[in-house]
Amino acid sequence: MKITLLTGKTFDLENAFDFPLKVNTSYKLKRLSLRIDHKKRIVVLSMPKWYGKKKAFDFVNNHIDWIEQKLAELPKMKDFEDGEEISLFGNPVKICYDSDFGAPRLIENKLYVGGEKDFLHRRIKDYIKREAKKEFFKKSQTLAEKLSCKLTGVTIKDTKSRWGSCSTLNHINYNWRIALAPSETIDYLMAHEVAHLAHPDHSQAFWRTVDELNPNAYAGKKWLEQHGNELYLYR
Repeated sequence: MKITLLTGKTFDLENAFDFPLKVNTSYKLKRLSLRIDHKKRIVVLSMPKWYGKKKAFDFVNNHIDWIEQKLAELPKMKDFEDGEEISLFGNPVKICYDSDFGAPRLIENKLYVGGEKDFLHRRIKDYIKREAKKEFFKKSQTLAEKLSCKLTGVTIKDTKSRWGSCSTLNHINYNWRIALAPSETIDYLMAHEVAHLAHPDHSQAFWRTVDELNPNAYAGKKWLEQHGNELYLYR
């Protein structure tokens, strides 16, 4: 969103500050508001579409101290580390680095990873994405068969705002980070996306289908709402 100052200089409001800012406008809004998007780690300004752009700039500028404090309070991003214990597909797993070890391999709840240590995070992330594609396809296919629906495939993505999505071509996308969630949350998300094969909406029929596929769906959904941001700390 561009604004023009009295000097005649024009610039983007979203690029006017030393922090990432996203501007949402709508005729339905009646006032300005600021919030922090924890997943994307950006500041979000919501404003009425008719509101003066210079006033919006001043509004953000007057809240700089609050913004900087909230951004400073955000947890630091994480890389996978040697000796760290993570949850992988609902099971506790300890990361064990050994430079002489080959491709990542899971042995009795220990994930052995070799190669240069600088690439430890990337190798583990790639391993999780490969295993997630197999694991999530298997789970999703089993659920799809219960609904007599066709699943054309599963793709693992690195998204910043969505845990999963289902296309009109019956293809499901999953965020790789969901592999780090508890098993009940993984099962909930699988049921949620597979239910979209039968109901491409969030109608009562859709939620009934989710509950039929996973009677413990509420617990998994609740965990994701309360702790999902923690999974986004992994780069």
